[in-house]
Amino acid sequence: MHERQRKAHSSRRIRVEHGIAHRKNWRALTRHLGRREHMSDTVQAVASLLSHQQTADLVSARQT
Repeated sequence: MHERQRKAHSSRRIRVEHGIAHRKNWRALTRHLGRREHMSDTVQAVASLLSHQQTADLVSARQT
């Protein structure tokens, strides 16, 4: 029973930890020091990388 509770808690916690990490990634863009003309390209690149990572995470979770 303790193991099931620990696993359930861990599963909830990892979602929160990932959410915090993603928020920190986006916060870095608020301190963008590059040219403003390239900001939309930067945001698009980060969004693409994030989408790719989430897809990879889903695929690996389904395989286990």
